[in-house]
Amino acid sequence: MASSPPSGESFTPPGQNRPDIYEHIDDGVCRSFQRSVELVGKKWTAAVLLAAMRGARRFVDYRSRITGISNQLLSQRLRELEGHQLIERVVVPTTPVQILYRPTERGADLMRVLHPLVEWSATSEDEDIRPSS
Repeated sequence: MASSPPSGESFTPPGQNRPDIYEHIDDGVCRSFQRSVELVGKKWTAAVLLAAMRGARRFVDYRSRITGISNQLLSQRLRELEGHQLIERVVVPTTPVQILYRPTERGADLMRVLHPLVEWSATSEDEDIRPSS
């Protein structure tokens, strides 16, 4: 179990040279950050974004790349991500009509920020990362 720093000393996270790196962040940015983390942390959202970045375009492409997601939940997540302008829904006027989904530039920007987490998770897969009790 990790111990707290002695009273009066500040905690410096591993790899951080400056303990004050987060102190300048105001409350508005903190709220915005919280909303963003909650959006990405919603069940299946990150998987849908990752599938989009890996080339999924049609609904069936997403279904085949995201094992275990239901059609209803996939539809819901795609709508939510479209509402946040992270996924673009494109209607192709063919017979029958085709619906395509692709990441927007904003969605691609978000995934560029999350890429280190993708890499971290790949290297930490065998480690037990469950919270300790």
